[in-house]
Amino acid sequence: MIIALPLHLLAAVIWVGGMFFAYTALRPAAVELLTQEQRLPLWAGVLKTFFNWVWLAIATLLLTGVWMISLLGGMGGVDGVGIHVHIMLLIGIFMMLIFMHVFFNPFKKLKWAVVEHDWIAGATALTQIRKLVLLNLILGLITILIASSGRYWF
Repeated sequence: MIIALPLHLLAAVIWVGGMFFAYTALRPAAVELLTQEQRLPLWAGVLKTFFNWVWLAIATLLLTGVWMISLLGGMGGVDGVGIHVHIMLLIGIFMMLIFMHVFFNPFKKLKWAVVEHDWIAGATALTQIRKLVLLNLILGLITILIASSGRYWF
């Protein structure tokens, strides 16, 4: 637990914090300062780097989460954890599936559109990404609330 819990928290902070920064700081600045033709390559590059970190965060969250819940991790197995851990796990898996959809569908389209200079297709893909990142950001913030205080609610 002394290793798994801090790694788990760091992975969640990297993923959710990155989405928060991108949505609340980078996006408004990019819209204000850059043309669409400048924004789309910026987003393709930023997301490529960030998504590498998200893949690492997902692997870390899964490995540390399974370890902590397991009998070896000290939480007593799946039956030994509170309902808040089950809710956190369910939301986390849903977030991972949303991310995988973003990565393999609209992000792939965005990268192609940037290479082809198809700004309309790129804008469409980026809009899909933006909406799904907002959904994942909301789910991530809810998960953090549940993880940090859920045992007092349920």
